[in-house]
Amino acid sequence: MKTTLRYLAYWKITLPFLALLALAWLLAGCHQNQAASQAKTTLADVAIPVKTVPVSRQTLVQPVVASGLLASETEARLSFKTGGIIQKIYVGEGDAVRKGQLLAVLNLTEINAQVTQAQEGLAKAERDYQRVKNLYADSVATLEQLQNTTTALNVAKQSVQIAQFNQGYSEIRAVASGRIVRKLMNEGELAASGAPVFFMNATGPASWVVKVGVADKDWVRLQLGDPATVGFDALPGQTFPAKVSSLAQGADPTSGLYQVELKLTGGAPQLATGFFATAQLTPSRRPQYVGVPVDALVEGNGDQAFVFVPVNGQAQQRPVKVAYLAQGQAMIYEGLTGDETVITDGSAYLTDKAKIMLAK
Repeated sequence: MKTTLRYLAYWKITLPFLALLALAWLLAGCHQNQAASQAKTTLADVAIPVKTVPVSRQTLVQPVVASGLLASETEARLSFKTGGIIQKIYVGEGDAVRKGQLLAVLNLTEINAQVTQAQEGLAKAERDYQRVKNLYADSVATLEQLQNTTTALNVAKQSVQIAQFNQGYSEIRAVASGRIVRKLMNEGELAASGAPVFFMNATGPASWVVKVGVADKDWVRLQLGDPATVGFDALPGQTFPAKVSSLAQGADPTSGLYQVELKLTGGAPQLATGFFATAQLTPSRRPQYVGVPVDALVEGNGDQAFVFVPVNGQAQQRPVKVAYLAQGQAMIYEGLTGDETVITDGSAYLTDKAKIMLAK
């Protein structure tokens, strides 16, 4: 009985205490939630200090830098018109030649025989024609026979022209003043018709070109006559003026680049085919861009990025496309009109429609 009374007394004291403890915990939790809600509301209402810069429309030219090899504007792979045994070669690799100079000849034994054969055939055709013509005048030969001999005579004449033409092209002469870059055959070899025997190029002061490859985005900016400067690894510290003389209308299937030829316009020292060259081209097309500080760009990915523009006390996020970067400026070709101001300092802490205030 005493024990039961003791337990009743214990719970009589403990239960009010536990109730008070639970009530205090509940009140504390409500207070914390209210404080957090108030803090969140306060942070959302705080204006972030920023600095702005007006954008500007700019007309800038980004040079095109490319590399390639030096070549002659007049390159030729010289060959014989007809096949035959090479009788004589008069020049070697590296020799300077003048236009019209005899470089090589074939053994003409077979070719001269063909000319003689064609001439004999022509003489026979002329005799046959004259004989049938006289018979036709005496009404002995028919008109058909006269027409056939006339045709045979014309064919014989053409055969003689062909044989004489081949005889004339059984030798190789220089097509321009220049230098023999490569000799591909030797005396005594059998040269097939059209097979190259020499590779030569012109070496005049105005005959050198540099062939470079450019990407499609650079190709569309170039025009014939655009100026350029060229430097050679073999001639360090020297540059030579040039101009765009040719633009390929299709990409190289191997590299995917478009070939551009640059013709050297100034005097140059002794050069050789194959010199490695680096060229800087200045496009004449001058597109306009909107220039913004690089600090204004956020979340860049390739040519795509974002900037923040202040609108009625808020930061408006605006997507832009970047053409290129130059001297701390980003050249924008899409997304801005050129009349805006953009946020620079503080842009990294902004979200779309965040409240802002201009910092002093």
